[in-house]
Amino acid sequence: MQKKYEILIVDDVSENIKIAINILKNEGYNFSYALNGKQAIEILKTKRFDLILLDIMMPGIDGFTLCKMIKNTPAIKDTPIIFVTAKIDVESIEKGFNLGAVDYVTKPFHPAELRVRVKNHLELYNYQKELRKNNHKLTDEIQEVKTQHFSDIEEAQKEIIYILSSILESDSNETACHVKRVASIARQLAILEGHLSPQEIDTVFLAAPLHDIGKIFIDNDILHKPSKLEPSEFEIIKEHPMHALHLLKHSKHDLIKAAKIIAYQHHENYDGSGYPQGLKGNNIHIFGRIVAIADVLDALTHKRVYKEEWSFERAAEFIMKNKGIKFDPRLVTLFRDNLESFKEIIEVEECH
Repeated sequence: MQKKYEILIVDDVSENIKIAINILKNEGYNFSYALNGKQAIEILKTKRFDLILLDIMMPGIDGFTLCKMIKNTPAIKDTPIIFVTAKIDVESIEKGFNLGAVDYVTKPFHPAELRVRVKNHLELYNYQKELRKNNHKLTDEIQEVKTQHFSDIEEAQKEIIYILSSILESDSNETACHVKRVASIARQLAILEGHLSPQEIDTVFLAAPLHDIGKIFIDNDILHKPSKLEPSEFEIIKEHPMHALHLLKHSKHDLIKAAKIIAYQHHENYDGSGYPQGLKGNNIHIFGRIVAIADVLDALTHKRVYKEEWSFERAAEFIMKNKGIKFDPRLVTLFRDNLESFKEIIEVEECH
């Protein structure tokens, strides 16, 4: 079914409106009219048009002023305006085009000219609307594809993180599942922290498994030595945050950037006595401060070749005793006030 175009005719002489309608009535258009600018404004508040035929010389609000008002109204600014007027001097024509009119038709009307100009501009306006509609549709489709693409990338990043983490785990049964528990503890602490967005909380959870990824470059004889490390061996162990930095530093993805921060800073101490940079207080990224507690809590409560497991209560006491020394005092307070939730992660969460 062919579209019925809506045309608004604005002219202070009713006879001119009748003439225009008579010339165009057989084209199948719907007409509305106004005898002055004020009436036109009221009509435009409630109805949309495909074309406006606008007289210039009207009392009160003249055609130029009305045209400017229309073009400054976002909802109707794209509506094509044809000035219909006996005022055909160059300055008036130039002013009308500058205000946004698409054409001029002189009075008295030449029927064939009016029909053709109206028809051409209605079709052009309709094509433009269809083009905008298709552009919006195409943009939505592209955005949907991009969203899916980025979702796939994010899933791939998560999978890579767990693959890399499993490489670290595979070297020792004693550290199996450690990274997953650290991630869960870190997420719980990030939630309690209260200032992190849901996205940041999710990032901490997903990036935390890579906190010790730098250890893949450390000799296993040192990593899993059953006795106390020599000072020189401990210095080698302390190199693993730097190895992680070199491994992850070139990534432009937020998730890997977060993993780099965590891996590089989770051995920094709140009082500045940690390594590798000796950062102090809030100069340590919040992600690093969170994972520092998560890593120590899980390490203490699970058996290693060089130590027996501690009870949760003993490990919690160690963390609270190091409030403001090794660990962020505010995070330690949150940990202390929510001990049961962390104990549940340690005692209940298993690796499958």
